[in-house]
Amino acid sequence: MQTFLWRGAALLWAAKIFWLSTESFAGTATRPLLAKLLASLHVTLSADAFWVLHLVCRKLAHVAEYGILSFLIYRSLDGNEEEGWRPHIAIWSVLVASAYSLTDEFHQSFVRGRGASLLDCSLDVLGAILPMLLIYAHSRLANIPAGRILRPGA
Repeated sequence: MQTFLWRGAALLWAAKIFWLSTESFAGTATRPLLAKLLASLHVTLSADAFWVLHLVCRKLAHVAEYGILSFLIYRSLDGNEEEGWRPHIAIWSVLVASAYSLTDEFHQSFVRGRGASLLDCSLDVLGAILPMLLIYAHSRLANIPAGRILRPGA
């Protein structure tokens, strides 16, 4: 049953990414949102600093979106429904998320105010890899006895 829920979550997240690729979330639409947020926090930036912050936020969004997607795919493909490192599932998770990124960039090439970008696709792939590295690190640390972490030679 959990596998079904994880797959549903992955599909819903993919749909959300598709929605975020519409004209409603083009740079011209997100600039005023960021400006309102900064104004509500009483933060004033120069035009150049604002431009950099906006760009960084948009690029980090790519990493976060595809990190979440990759994690959801990983959990949905884990038929045993156990936590832990499964390299073949991790590879498939990154590949599926990366393929979805390519289709999303293709989709954006037809959206007014948006465009396809290999840089964005690269950030998406990086985002897809990051949770796999975290899952790997967690599984490695979870298998090390606590005393061994404190005393490496023990």
